[in-house]
Amino acid sequence: MILRDWGATATPEGAGEYARHFTGAVLPRLRTLPGFHSAFLLTRTDARLVRIRVLTVWESYAAVRALTGPDTAVAAVEPEARSVLLDYDRTVEHFEIADLPPAAGAPGPG
Repeated sequence: MILRDWGATATPEGAGEYARHFTGAVLPRLRTLPGFHSAFLLTRTDARLVRIRVLTVWESYAAVRALTGPDTAVAAVEPEARSVLLDYDRTVEHFEIADLPPAAGAPGPG
């Protein structure tokens, strides 16, 4: 599994607009792509700015390429999103999710 990590900054109003864009346009599109697993939209207010992190989880790098094309490091930020953000990452980071054993006492599968 691959985690894709992207970040941005916005005003509180811009962060709200971005959240609406993400849930209304981005997330429905991601859900149609083979190999998409899940997404997390994280926000943190520092002073008068909101830090945004978007984490998406994919089955493989091949699945990520269904979103990005051949260059998986380039961030795909739509004009509607750019218009409400103060700044945003032009690239993304990818992490392989380690296959960890379940915690002691945690229920097993099924």
